Amino acid sequence: MKGVIFDIKHYALHDGPGIRQTVFLKGCPLACWWCHNPESRSRKPFSYEKEEKIDGKIIRETEIVGYEISTEKLLAGIERDRLFFEESGGGVTFSGGEPLLQFKFLKEILQGCQLRGIHTCVDTTAFAEPEKLRIIAGLTDLFLVDIKQMDDTKHLKYTGVGNKIILDNIRLLDETGKKFIIRFPMIPAMNVDESNLLKMMAFLSELRQKPEISILPYHKIGSHKYTRFGMEYKMNGVAEPTAEAVNKVKQFFEKGGFKTNVGG
Repeated sequence: MKGVIFDIKHYALHDGPGIRQTVFLKGCPLACWWCHNPESRSRKPFSYEKEEKIDGKIIRETEIVGYEISTEKLLAGIERDRLFFEESGGGVTFSGGEPLLQFKFLKEILQGCQLRGIHTCVDTTAFAEPEKLRIIAGLTDLFLVDIKQMDDTKHLKYTGVGNKIILDNIRLLDETGKKFIIRFPMIPAMNVDESNLLKMMAFLSELRQKPEISILPYHKIGSHKYTRFGMEYKMNGVAEPTAEAVNKVKQFFEKGGFKTNVGG
């Protein structure tokens, strides 16, 4: 079977425990304003004109974002990092985009990793069909799941979809007993108000598990991609949160009894 990916990151340290290989699958049902991987949104590969200046000369070439890869070839590449996984307690993380959009491909890859004893992690928006998530949960050791905004209307505004399916799927993961970490993309003026934080705390407090929380402060690292790909960037004028503001949110969750870190 073949799937479509757009990047593979080796020696990743922030996508789960230990040293990991992170595989980025193309396709995402969300269109978050702050997304730093906008090239992940389309399921299909696409091309753009790349321009570079070398020795005073402008070189233009066409670059393709995304490519097909078979499960066999991807598993072989994952196997090559096995030593790092074993030495560090790491493994492979499937990110995106939204990995569950390529359900059959993801399932086959996870089965292959499971047979090889490789620790697996799925970084998901949780905007997926519940029955598919339940199947993937049976093949996955750890999930990384975002809570971006508790208010459904605001969630729709800033991501393009509502949050009901997402919150219901977090409850589903909780009910299965599958381990998951909640990631909170901290976006100034969009989700750090007291009302949203209190609602998030209340929601998490109702779960059977007490998940760890990772705060992901907004950054502008991927902003140049929007110009490169001819896409609208909606975050102009939004400042990155200060260290003081980030620490304040961290302390808020810690006071609620949640183990909390910054940066994943």
